[in-house]
Amino acid sequence: MANYPVEAIRTVALIGHADSGKTSLVEALLQRSGTIANMGTLERGDTVCDFDPLEREYRHSLASALAHCSYQDVEINLIDTPGYPDFIGQAIAALAAVDTALVVVNAQSGIELNTRRMMALAGERGLCRMLVVNKIDAERVDLPILLDELREAFGKEVLPLNLPADGASRVVDCFFNPDGEADFSSVAEAHQALIDQVVEVDETLMARYLEQGEISPEELHAPFEQALREGHLIPLCFVSSRSGAGVEALLDILVRLAPNPTEGNPPLFLKGEGEAAKPFCAKPDPQRHVLAHVFKVVMDPFVGKLGIFRVHQGTIQRDMQLYIGEAKKPFKVGHLLRLQGKRYDEVTQLVPGDFGAVSKVDELEYDAVLHDSHDEDSIHLKPLDFPAPMQGLAIEAKRRGDEQRIAEVLHRLLAEDPCVKLDYHPTTQETVLRGMGELHLRYLLDRLASSYKVEVQTQPPRVPYRETITRAAEGHSRHKKQTGGAGQFGEVFLRVEPLARGAGFEFVDAVKGGVIPSQFIPSVEKGVRSVLEAGPLAGYPVDDLRVTVYDGKSHAVDSKDIAFQAAGRKAMLDALRAARCIALEPVASIEITTPEAKLGDITTDLVGRRGQVLGSEALAQGLALVRGQVPLAELDGYGGRLKSITAGQGAYSLELSHYSQVPQEVQQRLAAGYKAEQEDD
Repeated sequence: MANYPVEAIRTVALIGHADSGKTSLVEALLQRSGTIANMGTLERGDTVCDFDPLEREYRHSLASALAHCSYQDVEINLIDTPGYPDFIGQAIAALAAVDTALVVVNAQSGIELNTRRMMALAGERGLCRMLVVNKIDAERVDLPILLDELREAFGKEVLPLNLPADGASRVVDCFFNPDGEADFSSVAEAHQALIDQVVEVDETLMARYLEQGEISPEELHAPFEQALREGHLIPLCFVSSRSGAGVEALLDILVRLAPNPTEGNPPLFLKGEGEAAKPFCAKPDPQRHVLAHVFKVVMDPFVGKLGIFRVHQGTIQRDMQLYIGEAKKPFKVGHLLRLQGKRYDEVTQLVPGDFGAVSKVDELEYDAVLHDSHDEDSIHLKPLDFPAPMQGLAIEAKRRGDEQRIAEVLHRLLAEDPCVKLDYHPTTQETVLRGMGELHLRYLLDRLASSYKVEVQTQPPRVPYRETITRAAEGHSRHKKQTGGAGQFGEVFLRVEPLARGAGFEFVDAVKGGVIPSQFIPSVEKGVRSVLEAGPLAGYPVDDLRVTVYDGKSHAVDSKDIAFQAAGRKAMLDALRAARCIALEPVASIEITTPEAKLGDITTDLVGRRGQVLGSEALAQGLALVRGQVPLAELDGYGGRLKSITAGQGAYSLELSHYSQVPQEVQQRLAAGYKAEQEDD
């Protein structure tokens, strides 16, 4: 590996919707730069970035992958990201590692859900954005209309750096070249629009431009980078990864116009925690203290846990000592790796702008910060906003004895993907694996089977209902047991009262005169709480009530812990029978992003699920946001339904809001089911 100065490094993530050709475009860039001899294809399963057997089977990217190439003495570090919304976590994580986001658009499909979403996320992160229209030589393509749509969707800042020519068999430059013929539009007008847009960020340059009437593109490098940083310019390039049209031009653009680590917006580091945290400016200087950020974790069956990072400051060298976050003990960089798809190459050092990896360091986690001085202990990167994984499957071992093995494997999957979550619900006694959608969950289950050779059983997760009481009641129990030796005696009087929704459980000791000795009050509470684990109506936990113990009796010899536990339990059961229990269901707050044209269908569907629409608002680019509340029990299969209504253009997020009384027919069904279970037992 050649040692490149920081100024000769580019970091680029290819993001966008599925089937826009990101992986094929990486292949074309690698081939045209001379890094690989021949382009691989998704059909043959021999591309550099889609190397996982499941990616070959699915024929699309399932995880982000790294590659790099050299062109005109510049090192270009690339991250190929998946485009399906189910795997958006991998794409979002890549945004923390690069200076430039290439948002790839399929010329046939136009602007799609993940085009808009990733464009917005890259902008919020402060990345320099470029649009790349791929597949320009495909059938049924109207590039002039697509250009207008892109400008309408993302603003007048979208300006073409090149235009297709000779029937989309090549492209003609519009920035450095003021003349030329294109298939549509005018090269001269596109050139003028670019110059006009760039000079606007520099008042001195603007004044000279107005006075002289012409400024050469070579003089515009600094203001061009400023326009990129500020989002004042979003360059648009045309390319065909299949035919190679525009590929060399794109490489030239990355070399001449994409920012190097000293020119992009600085990474969003913070020093300190909470409200006291203050921005920290990392300098891309190889001579400073090391500062690197782990943006990806891979559990490789051969090399172990792999932490993949971007160097932001300083120089990481093999055999040096590094700290992870606020750890007091450093680890030694025994092997310093650089990734080219599935290939790991050992290197001696990495400078700001380089991607690297270290293996077999168990403490490495996603979002960890690596450094070589305790001065950087409290530095961390501003967290990315990942969507909450909504789709869930209850999961259990198919064979007895595999539970521990499955738990270990599931936690490996969690380490690799920020949008995978594992929940255990004490109410339902289920372990629920959550992902972004049905495809995401299917992939995770395939990973369990193919990579780790473990078999599981799955089923839709049960809804975590609860129970509560509707009126005050009293309970009493005397526990007396005589077996010839020391006996057991405890008597308890208690009162139950309903509390407001969400108030939880209160236990009040109102005993006077020591009729229940103070050392036995915790025993009574323990007995009471044991009843709350499974209510009398449907077997769900009982919540939102106050229990007051106000009287009782004890015996100087026979009273003991177990006696008052039993008395407290029976008195609580007695009170609940008289307190008229009802079932409660979880209600979620839901936010749905949908094309405006489907707004009516979305609200109608939500109401049909016993939901309540709280409001809606128009978003940019023809989208709308619907806010509402809906019972969790009514959301089974909602992801698929939303995709069907919106033709894959919709997205939603959920957050638990509160618990509410279930309808009478639902309560009767739950009670009948619980009664049948009790009778079977």
